[in-house]
Amino acid sequence: MLQAEPNVSTSPDGELFKLPSEADYAQEWLRLKQLADEQRALGRDIVVVMGVGFVGAVMAGVVADAVDNQGNPTKFVIGMQRPSTRSFWKIPFLNRGIAPVEAEDPEVEPLIKRCVLEKKTLTATFSYDALSLADVVVVDVQCDYHKEALGDVKKGHAAIGALENSLKVIGEKIEPGCLVLIETTVPPGTTEYVAYPIIKKAFEKRELKDAEPLLAHSFERVMPGRNYVSSIRDFWRVCSGINRTARDKVVKFLSEILNVDQFPLTVLDRPIESETCKIVENSYRAATLAFLDEWSVFAERNGVDITKVVDAIKIRPTHSNMLFPGPGIGGYCLPKDGGLGFWAYHTLMGFDDDLFKITPMSIDINDTRALRPPQIVRDALRNMGKIVPASKIAVLGISYRQDVGDTRYSGSEVIVRKLTEMGGEVVVHDPYVKHWWEFEKQDTYPAPGHSLKRFFRNQDGLVELSVNDDLADVLFGVDAIVLAVRHSAYLDLNPERVVEMTGRPVAIVDCFGILNDEQISNYFQLGCEVKGLGRGHVKRLKDKVRLSTNYDTQQASKIRVHRLAPFNSHR
Repeated sequence: MLQAEPNVSTSPDGELFKLPSEADYAQEWLRLKQLADEQRALGRDIVVVMGVGFVGAVMAGVVADAVDNQGNPTKFVIGMQRPSTRSFWKIPFLNRGIAPVEAEDPEVEPLIKRCVLEKKTLTATFSYDALSLADVVVVDVQCDYHKEALGDVKKGHAAIGALENSLKVIGEKIEPGCLVLIETTVPPGTTEYVAYPIIKKAFEKRELKDAEPLLAHSFERVMPGRNYVSSIRDFWRVCSGINRTARDKVVKFLSEILNVDQFPLTVLDRPIESETCKIVENSYRAATLAFLDEWSVFAERNGVDITKVVDAIKIRPTHSNMLFPGPGIGGYCLPKDGGLGFWAYHTLMGFDDDLFKITPMSIDINDTRALRPPQIVRDALRNMGKIVPASKIAVLGISYRQDVGDTRYSGSEVIVRKLTEMGGEVVVHDPYVKHWWEFEKQDTYPAPGHSLKRFFRNQDGLVELSVNDDLADVLFGVDAIVLAVRHSAYLDLNPERVVEMTGRPVAIVDCFGILNDEQISNYFQLGCEVKGLGRGHVKRLKDKVRLSTNYDTQQASKIRVHRLAPFNSHR
């Protein structure tokens, strides 16, 4: 594999950008100062958004697009990204008016283009000096949770080093009256126990001893998909500040950029309450999804179709949000946020008792749920007289949820890795994903040494795994198909057409309640084997098809005998 050049950042489409030199910093400061002076003369606040990744890039666009009652822009936004080989390319992309994130939402690209090229209320920089110009700093620096074992979240830690470094620079650069809004999902207590001391000490070092940091927290509820922008701008927000001044400032700022008339703010007393709110919200969701795992296995072993059970329960309004979890709980939040709470309780607060049980157990269940589909693939292939090591297996759907292109913590990643470990040849298809970075850059993504690769054997060759958007090409000659994500493109796949594309009967494994009974029966009629997570009723359908086939064969035989009898007797 080619090594990245040390002073070059490569964009996803392969364009190279040289990292800035010392001379570039001086020139960049002059540019930013001039822009800030011009924008202040127009009565606009200067907002620096630190981190222009999945959340920060669109948040910067939403802030830059904000207008007053007369339709005049109220903010000038500087998106700031550390000039690393991994991320520097985002800066020139933004300054061209190109969104540095892929999105299914058609509003993303016009939003960024409009703010950069038309309204000229958004620019991007690599220079931390931009912080000294800010009235508000929005912190969207990633705060991950590094797990040291698959299926044991307690063996892990919150990776807050990047956030701490960013806060230190903020304290060294900002003016005392600047509001620092932490938007990142963080361990409860971070704003008060980590951010405040860091910035306060930086102020004291600058001899600003009487200045109190104006710190606030307001977590995002960003949802990938076609409502990406709306999930930032037109959605309920929770916020709080470390003191009354910070609280008032964050309420004012959010009220000026978000649709608070339709989606009012919820203002809590302390940042730790806002931080806890996000962790509890996502831990609750993770727990309800993990809860169905054991019932899914129960259903498989006892002839029950769990999808019908869930649909029957959802008729009751109090249970209408019950979801069948599929092969894993992906996305950036649910697989890790409970771990941030567990870590904070023991590390930031210093408690040593075993308080948390349900929250870590839920994460462990969700993290390992995707190990079951490879076992089901194994069993389905055995029923056809085949084994995994001698089979080619197509995984359809690699994102973490339907009709989006986000692969972070996707259950499909674990499926592919386990099938590969078992010796299978895996090919993948997804209409929304061009690059599966978890494999293509598995030695460095999401960070060196933190790929799921480390939990499985025989993984080196997966750097060559490519995403194919030609379904017929992917399916040709496979022995098994794993329906891993409920993409719209897979819901109405015709069984006859699928077998036509594969060229022979295959094993079909439904991980997400994609197939209805008619489709399952049709696959059996075509000589395929069908199994699925929570689909325990498939054996009944298989037996029914066999009985029907035997009955039809017997009837046909009787008809042939009846028709031949007169001819024979005549002879």
